[in-house]
Amino acid sequence: MVHHVELWTDDLALAEKQWGPVLAALGCEPFQHWQDGRSWRAGGSYVVIEQSPALRPGGHDRMRAGLNHLALRAPGQDRIGALRSVALSAGWVERVDTGQALHLTDGQGFELELVYDEGEG
Repeated sequence: MVHHVELWTDDLALAEKQWGPVLAALGCEPFQHWQDGRSWRAGGSYVVIEQSPALRPGGHDRMRAGLNHLALRAPGQDRIGALRSVALSAGWVERVDTGQALHLTDGQGFELELVYDEGEG
């Protein structure tokens, strides 16, 4: 249903360093690469990270109107530990693991919710 999601960032290098390994661990492949952005895709959907020249200053605040968080399907519970390790190694901070979703925050305040089924493997 979702074609793509585009996140504008203040720091493309940091975003690529943090998002790239996590998206790869979720099965996404690099898709597009240009001066101001990168994208990764899986199936018919893709995620874009861009530091647009049209970006207004002020940074991301998930508590303001706009995107609160991005929720993606993750592998089952037996593989979530490895995914957590990839994310933490890339500089994400674990906010909470509810037992059905791992909530991570990147260095720019974006939250990624990785939703997994406890019974999947």
